[in-house]
Amino acid sequence: MSPETASPQWAILQFLTSLQSPARILVAISGGSDSTGLVLLLDEAVKAAPHLKMSLCAATVDHALRVGSADEAREVAALCASLGIPHTTMIWEGDKPKTGIMAAAREARYGLLTTAAESFEADLIVTGHTFDDQRETLQMRGMRTEQISTGIADAVLFNRRFWILRPLLFSSRADIRAFLKERGVPWIDDPSNEDVTYERVRTRRKLSTDAGAERNIRAAWEARLALSARGAEWLDRHFTLHGGLLGQVTPDGLRQDRAVLDYALGRLTAVFGGLPFAPGRAHMEHILAFVTGSEPGRMTVGRVVFDLRRDGLYLARESRGILPLVLQPGEAGVWDGRFGAVNRSGTTIGVEAQAGHSLIPVLVTGIQPPRVGAVNDSTMREESPAPKDLGALDSCDGHRNEGGLGRDLPKGAWKRAIAAAPVLSAEGNPLSEESDRMVELTPYFAPFDRFLTRFDFIFANRLSAVFATAPYARLPLRSIDGKTI
Repeated sequence: MSPETASPQWAILQFLTSLQSPARILVAISGGSDSTGLVLLLDEAVKAAPHLKMSLCAATVDHALRVGSADEAREVAALCASLGIPHTTMIWEGDKPKTGIMAAAREARYGLLTTAAESFEADLIVTGHTFDDQRETLQMRGMRTEQISTGIADAVLFNRRFWILRPLLFSSRADIRAFLKERGVPWIDDPSNEDVTYERVRTRRKLSTDAGAERNIRAAWEARLALSARGAEWLDRHFTLHGGLLGQVTPDGLRQDRAVLDYALGRLTAVFGGLPFAPGRAHMEHILAFVTGSEPGRMTVGRVVFDLRRDGLYLARESRGILPLVLQPGEAGVWDGRFGAVNRSGTTIGVEAQAGHSLIPVLVTGIQPPRVGAVNDSTMREESPAPKDLGALDSCDGHRNEGGLGRDLPKGAWKRAIAAAPVLSAEGNPLSEESDRMVELTPYFAPFDRFLTRFDFIFANRLSAVFATAPYARLPLRSIDGKTI
């Protein structure tokens, strides 16, 4: 066992004692050694400690990409039945993409797992990622945009709905397989794990002969958490949101620690640009050089216009390249990566950018972010705890848009923000009053609302407060490493 890896049994015990109880845990099991070991380890620990008040259920995602995958799912179901663990198989149906299959499969997998978790009324999801997976990921992400490489997160919030936890992230695959062999339990070897067309497989083979690849991951995690907290403080002190559309950074905010400015501006760029990732290293260096310079001016990076003036920096989505979104009755979706839209009306509606449109744009503030998916989903029927404040721009409140209607703001910056604002219509005409009430628009944070790691939780939650939206779901843990989250 390496200095950084932990006994699988110890890791599971620590995990269970850190959970808030009672809890129902959905275990994602594919039949491979890692997930099979996770199920058995959890089963033994839960049965040995009934005072913890934990229960298990399990789900297998059949991606239907290989001959025999359905048979493998049945083998997993039989194993779970022998342990008395409720199990379901979720099938990835429909046409599969010809490119980017791994990323698409990941999206489908987590979506199906959350559906299973809702069906079982589970409180959280766990997966069998190991220290081997972590080492591979760190190697592949050697040129990541973040200055601090954190690798695979031990906790990720998916779709603002379910936390996905990885209790074996500091346990080795060899130790897990040794545990299974002691119990006489076989596992299924996925042939794709030997396919060198995948980067991870090539990386794995390289690492098998590289004994010096381990890192102090926990130290990187602590540093990233501290950076997130400092970024949140920076938001409080130096950032203002006007009308839900235009961001402003004070001149003093641009003189703060470069690492904090890098972190905060990178994520704000992704939010205002509606993109899932912060700009790459070269683009961020370009942004930082511009905003810390002394000369006013404008530049565009990541679909965001940076307007540097004497009174600070203004950020707004550029008005080009904004595609319309059409929603049939009962549909939901994300428009431009910036706004979630739910059509509860009986009319087909369109969401477009204000630029070149004669209709009145919509101010979106103070609304709970959406659960993206079918409107008849159980998560969509919950009443928002935040007030609904949908209306034309002249209804903008004084706190979020000082001066109202852009007064006291640079006219060019405000007009630019308005040009990228959403407009609702039905076949090009304004919505009726009844239909307008049945359409919900909410701020959507592209880098956080689909996958939010616990490392970015503090910053993302503070951003939700800035946009006057509901906070993110808290981790279902008492603590991590003795510290309350």
